Parts: sequence; C-alpha cells; structure tokens
Amino acid sequence: MVKKNYQKQFRNEKKLAKAIAKNQAISLKYATEMCRELQGMNLEKAVAMVQRIAEKKEFLPLRKYRKKVAHRKGQAKSGVKSGRFPESTCRVFLKLLESVKSNADFKGLDPENLVIVHCFASKGFRRRGIQPKGRIGGKVRKRKSCHVEIAVIEAK
Repeated sequence: MVKKNYQKQFRNEKKLAKAIAKNQAISLKYATEMCRELQGMNLEKAVAMVQRIAEKKEFLPLRKYRKKVAHRKGQAKSGVKSGRFPESTCRVFLKLLESVKSNADFKGLDPENLVIVHCFASKGFRRRGIQPKGRIGGKVRKRKSCHVEIAVIEAK
C-alpha cells in the first residue's frame, strides 16, 4: 500500500481517523471554502450541512473566492451573504466524510463524538482535454482536479 503523506502531522494517532481523496474533478476554490466551513465541526453536523448544500436548501458561504457572486436571501452565514451550490464538490465531500466515518468505526472510535480537526484541499493533476472548434482544429483546455484530506478526532 502506498504511504499517504498528509499536510499536517498528528501526535495521538490512536484517537484519530483520516481519509484522503486524490485527483477529484472538483474546483479547488470551492473545496477550500468547504474545508474552511467544516473545520472544527462535529462529523454528523458536517454531513447534514453538506447534504443541505447538495439539495440547494443552504448555500456554501464564499468568503475568499466571492468575486462577482450574488448575495443570497436570508441570514448571513460565516459573516457573508454571498454563496453558491457546488454539487460536484458536495458529492466528493459526502464520500470523503463517509470514508472517514467508516475508518473511525474500524478503529473503534465513537461516531457521535467525532470532530473534524483537519481539512485541507490542494491542487491536483491537470487533465488535458480538447474543446472542439471548427472542422479540424481544436483548443486544448486543462481540466481541474483537487486533492482533499480530512482527519477527525474523538472528543471527550
């Protein structure tokens, strides 16, 4: 099995569960905003929030990458009213949260007391694609991808 290097080193590995998703076809900007929002949150509440964003009942607040993003109705979340509904990002994060929950169950941790202590997104491999243009030629475009890692710890 390949050794997975995480962005952060942890001291107490016994009460910690980790999961990583490499080269996912999602935007790095939305993944960064989602990580910021999930940091320090209870795992069950985080799953519920990501599901509400996927169902478009709640928006993902954009604090850093909010240029030319309209405001949303209702109360401000995380101090901003601008936000979006990134569906593919929500799908990847739901898979990742389920994975870290199953890793915690395997280690014997209590699933109700899990808190997200580390959530990080970084730039992944850029896949090459060709946009058809005209009869013969095309334009080479690079498709984005992103690495996402998450770690939860059992709170007392």
